[in-house]
Amino acid sequence: MTTRLKGAVIGCGFFAQNHLHGWAEFDDVEIVAVCDLDDAKAKAAAEIFGIARVYTSAQALFETEVLDFVDIPTTMEMHEPLAGLAFAHGVPVILQKPFAPDLDACKRIVAAAEAANVTLMIHEDFRFQNLFRKVRDIVDSGELGRLTFGRLSWRTGINVYANQPYLVHVKRFIIMDVGVHLLDLARFLFGEANSVFCRTQQIKTGIAGEDAAIVLLGHDNGATSILDFSYATKRDPDPFPQTLGEIEGTDGTLIIGAGGTLTLHANGATRTIAVPHDCRGWTSEPWTQIQDSVVHTQRHFIDSLRRGIEPATSGRDSLATYALLEAAYLSAASGALIHPDRFPREPA
Repeated sequence: MTTRLKGAVIGCGFFAQNHLHGWAEFDDVEIVAVCDLDDAKAKAAAEIFGIARVYTSAQALFETEVLDFVDIPTTMEMHEPLAGLAFAHGVPVILQKPFAPDLDACKRIVAAAEAANVTLMIHEDFRFQNLFRKVRDIVDSGELGRLTFGRLSWRTGINVYANQPYLVHVKRFIIMDVGVHLLDLARFLFGEANSVFCRTQQIKTGIAGEDAAIVLLGHDNGATSILDFSYATKRDPDPFPQTLGEIEGTDGTLIIGAGGTLTLHANGATRTIAVPHDCRGWTSEPWTQIQDSVVHTQRHFIDSLRRGIEPATSGRDSLATYALLEAAYLSAASGALIHPDRFPREPA
């Protein structure tokens, strides 16, 4: 019989509810405690998910509990101190994206994890969506030939500020919030990138940061990808939270359409592939594909811990994604093409 790993969740806000639902599915995991500065939020989560203990102090949590891991779905400003507490107690961490406010902070967190010899994974869930696992399978099959071009598009008019009002005040907004998903997805599908050009827009009035952006990536394999994303798009029906797009290769094209539908043109024929959801009892549209991917991401983390291997989106691997993010902001500010090798991946 597999030993159950004991974990805790720090942060019981809006998106953390999906994390808590996900952990509740695992027979080999037990969430023994939750922690939030807001006692009411922590108690509500504990009651809903049958969790034994509640804390408002992360320090008290680590001093009291014997944990096999901790999940930290908090705002990024709290990631470095909270992860540091976990590392000091030898506890592996799965850390919600965005990783940290800037690349230097990401590097410090990675360095601290490695100094403590503790596993660190970033909860980067787009690559764990059923749709994009299937897309990656098609790319790996070779049916498209050598990849030449890709486009990933995430555009919506959803009122993101209703559930996360703090976003109004965030100066680094949509690239950090959504763009980082697409940057990781571009690396997952097309490989590493060596050049970045970016243009941002602030369309909604009264917000501090950019709410639309386009990023052009040049990849090591010669492919070019375009990432476009917006919180200011008026469409009916609104495609939220779907990522649409296309991938071209020397032998074919793959269209990533709405509703989890892929259209593959290759070898002189066209076929349509429907990628279904997992049909969980707690998921609901339009969030289903994201909620499914939360569970897949968590499963990967637990399997990595059990096998003693580095997760696919480890802290160290994620430095490459956040170097692209920094390059995108620098490009938008300067109007220049940026080569992300200016941002070394080794921790400072």
